[in-house]
Amino acid sequence: MNVARGIKLLEEVEGNGKTAEKGDSVVYNLKIFRNRGEEVPLNEVQSKSLPIHMFRTEDNYTFVDHTTTLGKRQAIAGVERSLMGMKEGGYRKVRVSPHLAYREKGERNSGFNT
Repeated sequence: MNVARGIKLLEEVEGNGKTAEKGDSVVYNLKIFRNRGEEVPLNEVQSKSLPIHMFRTEDNYTFVDHTTTLGKRQAIAGVERSLMGMKEGGYRKVRVSPHLAYREKGERNSGFNT
């Protein structure tokens, strides 16, 4: 199923809260994978430059919580379009076309939580 042009929904767990719409401020986290399946890790330099309040640990896994206002182009297009229509507490695993992500690197985003 396609969420939007260039975004294929691979897996979804619908949340219980309000549906995210343009203009809403949302908190999300993500994992990025290359086409061959290897995860792009958050490197040490990146993690040291992020404020501590962005990190959250659950079940021994560390999440980096990002905040964006939908429709303001504060996140890459694939992230923003994948978040539209999600409900609070939901999860989506999506494949994003390179033109909506990181262009020639062909990475995909997955694990969006709002």
